[in-house]
Amino acid sequence: MSSAKSRGALLQELEEALRRSSAQGVLYGQTVANVAGISGSDLECIDIVLLEGRVTAGRLAEVTGLTTGAITGVVDRLEKAGYVRRERDESDRRKVFISVVPEAVEKIGQYYVPLQQAMQKVFSGYSEDELRLLLRFTNDGYKGVLGATGALKVVIDTPPEQRANLKMSPKSRR
Repeated sequence: MSSAKSRGALLQELEEALRRSSAQGVLYGQTVANVAGISGSDLECIDIVLLEGRVTAGRLAEVTGLTTGAITGVVDRLEKAGYVRRERDESDRRKVFISVVPEAVEKIGQYYVPLQQAMQKVFSGYSEDELRLLLRFTNDGYKGVLGATGALKVVIDTPPEQRANLKMSPKSRR
């Protein structure tokens, strides 16, 4: 028998490592959100707006999987806290964009410096080819999570009394 791990064992180990990393990332973000005085999901919405530049409420709902009504609540809270602002489109005054307030978001960003420094140290141990592989893996993983989120949205959109009839793989549950 080979001392090398089987593909199945490696995949299991990788899944567990990703779950640990994901959980720790969520907990780190929640800690930052607590310090900032907002919810963890509101903090993630700020990050999405940062990554996309500026977004409409519809786009934010699409990316997060939240309803437009829920997004209105998120934006109201974040605007009241001073983290985002609504901006009317110059060419179509009916269209409203959500953008971050840079000075306010910079204050939140300071709490991510230790994490960024830790990750830079980790990344320094990889070659450019390995970094390209990690980037491909991360981007592909993101697409996978988007697909899984879409599939889960079907469950959410199904009345509770009909959810038992939906087929989900037991391996997809934690």
